[in-house]
Amino acid sequence: MKERRCPARSAFFPLGDAGILKSEVFMPAYLLLVVAVLTRILPHPGWLNFTAVGGALLYFGARRSWREMLAPLAALVATDYLLTVYSYHYAFVWQSYLPTWAWYAMAMALGRILLSSRTTVLRVGAGALLGPTSFFLVSNYATWVSGFAYPYPHTLGGLGACFLAAVPFYRNDLLSTALVAGLAFGVPVLVRRMSAARTQVALAGR
Repeated sequence: MKERRCPARSAFFPLGDAGILKSEVFMPAYLLLVVAVLTRILPHPGWLNFTAVGGALLYFGARRSWREMLAPLAALVATDYLLTVYSYHYAFVWQSYLPTWAWYAMAMALGRILLSSRTTVLRVGAGALLGPTSFFLVSNYATWVSGFAYPYPHTLGGLGACFLAAVPFYRNDLLSTALVAGLAFGVPVLVRRMSAARTQVALAGR
């Protein structure tokens, strides 16, 4: 029996088709999660927050189910614990990490809502901007309120100083998220188009 294609599918997936989506069903999202954890663990002085976390969470949310989002959350929570205790040599106060953990879930939800049913250049760009910006706002406000590790005065001046000090981190996060998300969502499209072009050339040469 000849397979029928749904005409509406191409309208919903202008940057992908059924074959590309099937190839993204399982392994790439989890492999990108491993890369995200490694980019946090491996030393990169001067490039703090230049990691694959933001892009990986957007991609995971877009390509995996709600239920599976517990896996990235658990992996990143464990990474936070290991880095805090063994790399930074701080006492692990889990309450201080609640805003960060909430953001992990929110970033995956953003990918799910924004990019799971319709993946376009504009939507990927919006996700790459909204993810790091929301983390910048949430994490630095929480840092200012809690005073954990960086005790800023609880004044408007202290809040401004906290955000100002985090601008280089925000820049790195923005750049890395745009790069990782662009590659994760764009490479399958490029591969598909190159394959289609080769097929057309081969058919034309017959």
